[in-house]
Amino acid sequence: MRSIGIPELLIILAVAVLLFGGKKIPEVAKGLGEGIKNFKNALKEEKKDKEKEEEKKDA
Repeated sequence: MRSIGIPELLIILAVAVLLFGGKKIPEVAKGLGEGIKNFKNALKEEKKDKEKEEEKKDA
């Protein structure tokens, strides 16, 4: 599978501008960034919980 190139990225951005309008793009990007941040934090916490469970089993 190949990565996204410049032409594909431009098409995606053009579609986003058409769908949301120029004024809404920063709001959408902020929401997306916060969602990704929350997802990463949840994954880290789940990993910590699994490590704690493994430590309890070993003890």
